[in-house]
Amino acid sequence: MRIGDNGAMRLLWACTLTLSLLAAGEKWTVDDLLLQETAGSLDLSRDGRLAVYTKSRIDKEKGESISHLYMKRVGETDEVQLTRGQDSESSPKFSPDGKKIAFLTSRRPATAAPSGAGQPPSGGGMQVWLMNVAGGEPWAATKMERGVRDFEWLDNDTLLLAASEDSSLFDQKVKDGKDTSQVVDDEKHAAPVRLFKFDLKGSKATRLTQNTDRITSVTASPDGKWALTIHNRSLAEIYNQKIKPVTFLHDLTTGKSVELFAGDKLYPRGFQWTADSKGFYFSAPYTTHPYLFNASVSRMYYYDVAAARRTEVNLGWENGLSFGWSVTPDGFVALMANGARNKVARYTRQGESISGGDTWTRAWIDADGVQTVKVSDDGKQIVYTHSTASSPAKWMLAGLDGAKFVDPKPFVETNKGFLKKPMAKTEVITWKGALDDQIEGILYYPANYQAGKKYPLVVMIHGGPFGHDSDSFSERWAYPHQLYTQRGAFILKPNYHGSSNYGLKFGESISGGKYNDLEWIDVEKGVDSLIAKVLVDPQMLGVLGWSNGSIITIELTTRTTRYKVAGAGAGDVNWSSDWGNAVFGDSFEQYYLGKTPMDDPQLYIKKSPLYRMDKVKTPTIIFFGTEDKQVPTEQGWQHYRALQHYGQTDVKFILFPGEAHGPRKYVHQKRKVEEELAWFDKYLFGTAKDENEALKAESSLAALVKAKKMGESPEVAERGTFSVGRFEVTRAQFKAFDSGYTVAPGTELLPANGIGFEQAKAYCEWLSKKTGQSYRLGTEEELGAMLTRSKSENTLDNWAGYTVNVDDAVKLDSLIAGMGPGALLKPVGSYMGSGEDPVYDLGGNVAEWVVDKEGKGKLMGGSADRPADAKAPVTTRTDYAGFRVVLAGR
Repeated sequence: MRIGDNGAMRLLWACTLTLSLLAAGEKWTVDDLLLQETAGSLDLSRDGRLAVYTKSRIDKEKGESISHLYMKRVGETDEVQLTRGQDSESSPKFSPDGKKIAFLTSRRPATAAPSGAGQPPSGGGMQVWLMNVAGGEPWAATKMERGVRDFEWLDNDTLLLAASEDSSLFDQKVKDGKDTSQVVDDEKHAAPVRLFKFDLKGSKATRLTQNTDRITSVTASPDGKWALTIHNRSLAEIYNQKIKPVTFLHDLTTGKSVELFAGDKLYPRGFQWTADSKGFYFSAPYTTHPYLFNASVSRMYYYDVAAARRTEVNLGWENGLSFGWSVTPDGFVALMANGARNKVARYTRQGESISGGDTWTRAWIDADGVQTVKVSDDGKQIVYTHSTASSPAKWMLAGLDGAKFVDPKPFVETNKGFLKKPMAKTEVITWKGALDDQIEGILYYPANYQAGKKYPLVVMIHGGPFGHDSDSFSERWAYPHQLYTQRGAFILKPNYHGSSNYGLKFGESISGGKYNDLEWIDVEKGVDSLIAKVLVDPQMLGVLGWSNGSIITIELTTRTTRYKVAGAGAGDVNWSSDWGNAVFGDSFEQYYLGKTPMDDPQLYIKKSPLYRMDKVKTPTIIFFGTEDKQVPTEQGWQHYRALQHYGQTDVKFILFPGEAHGPRKYVHQKRKVEEELAWFDKYLFGTAKDENEALKAESSLAALVKAKKMGESPEVAERGTFSVGRFEVTRAQFKAFDSGYTVAPGTELLPANGIGFEQAKAYCEWLSKKTGQSYRLGTEEELGAMLTRSKSENTLDNWAGYTVNVDDAVKLDSLIAGMGPGALLKPVGSYMGSGEDPVYDLGGNVAEWVVDKEGKGKLMGGSADRPADAKAPVTTRTDYAGFRVVLAGR
């Protein structure tokens, strides 16, 4: 083979990959990633005995994610699902006495007026609903016209709400006139979001504030006497960050409110009160820029209410906080920013120092893989999320004794089926990047990795840029790692210059005009380091990313031609148009480019990949949502049209209607993953198949095509930890085993019938010896749920033309017997298959032998001589008995 002959190398790789997948156990599917379950929004009752939380996953029928509430007793294994249906619930919170749960939902009460029937008595948007912990149906509590933004419990009978004011006359006129026009940044008519006290017994809301701005969050003290609110004062704040949010402390007893931190460069992002309500902790970002906070480190502060004194906690850690901290009775437990792997620390408040301020001591907690923390009110228990890039997330429950997690045990687990999947090995690696700085990243190994071999590499680049890839499990539509590693590829996820969690200097290193000067070099040097280690085939490189990851991907395609394929989701190519069109255009460009396009148009041209599209030779697939305001959809059009204009490479542009910066709908997420995989299969792995778009995979026609191509060995389809015969074993296949088995001409594709249990077992043993693979009959446990009786398949109902009951079946039996053995059988695959990788005839044709729990033979499933009556036992005639094989996973 000639060095550099990429087509031949890809062909060789395709053959190797096919063999490795055949040897693999249960493969990952697109739906494994899209339909996975996530847990969140944990709240513990004040006595520490109960936990309530959400579990979310995509509902295929609704086509998008739905969240429901779950509850369990701390220390027990059983959990109770509290809500169901196609309406989501969020933000569950226990009442102070732990007897009720309040939550937000947009569901409407059963008695609510239908849409369009005037003013809805149930209110609009998200409302607070309640449910008793002891059981019973939830009920609507609030009926705020525009919904509730945030809420807290004040006492067992009172809620504190942040909610929009009712419609003004102006609003009503616009609505009555059916005017859908939009005025950008219309501060004059933006509805204020105010604070309300809501009496649950009387279902009455009382306005507490008259602010004209918008409250975005509310945090009440445990004793219900104080509340903290954050207020947005500019609709353009996200665009230019010029008018900052403000913080207020409300004395709910006297009704007085005071603005905190006025005149300070301090903008809290989260509050947690101490259990005694005497003070609260909060984190806030710090940056050296005069007013932009695009890159920052998080610092911790404590506020003493009585003394009206704010104290910065000396964390003793340059990188600051990471995401996640929780108050204890004497301080707090926090995740400390430490690159790809956070550290865990406990800070204990020591009281006032000689200078008059509070002090804290730090003790490191020896715990790996901790991603979130939640401490009980008494400080004796902690719930934390544990995961790594190669181990799925689960919540752990442990005792908290000083700086130790004591006796940790699984608390809430999701996606247990993932444990049966071939998980890619991962490790955190480092290399020298731009400026000779150390760069860190996550490396995923290919399935069935063998030392000494070289493999393809797919670089997956995170967004942000002020974000990072951590050593945590994160399989999703944007970055489906396992689907690529099982194709035999390494994956590199670089934390390039400008990433978060590495300190302020690193985060700010690409600001002030240095944007994209360093990041792509970091990626290139990471790839070079893997090539130097003889892990990666330099002729088989691919790159993909979303948002800022897409921006770097695009930059790379203009700098080098060594990447054979690229996937670019929601990435910029023209910074001049982005400045005006993006929802945060001015703040982003002013921070990272240092100027506006009016100040320095040449800088914007220099930084924009649009003007280097003539250099791109990499086949590129582009994705965008039509409603993307973060990276406006026009960027995708410009990228596509420029590549189309030069015509030097293949390009494909896919739009997701109604979607914003990332697809939320199941069909769009699935389309993104499958299209990108097909693109990489074609241009990197060389495994793309020339499929007939007019042929439906699960159709009878597709089945006939497959059946005609079958040889003596049955074709299988993966189902969980094993593969099952796509078809029932045919007469032709059985005759290869038993030369005395009679097969009339033209009936070769009918299922083998009249087969006994021992004969079926003997066939599997013969096939195993012949092929060197482990074939057997399926067990009742494995196939019981698959083998059904369907009147839409080859059962007696189908032949009789109606739903045959047990009495009519007896009357028809003599007619069937007179037709001869197996007269009603049809060629395998004559009816629609089941599943994306279809299996046929599970509901009819011949009843099939399985092995029961005692190791004996048992016939299961429908057959052509019996009705599809699920209530009746399987009593098929012997001439309608057959089987299909199972290929054991490895």
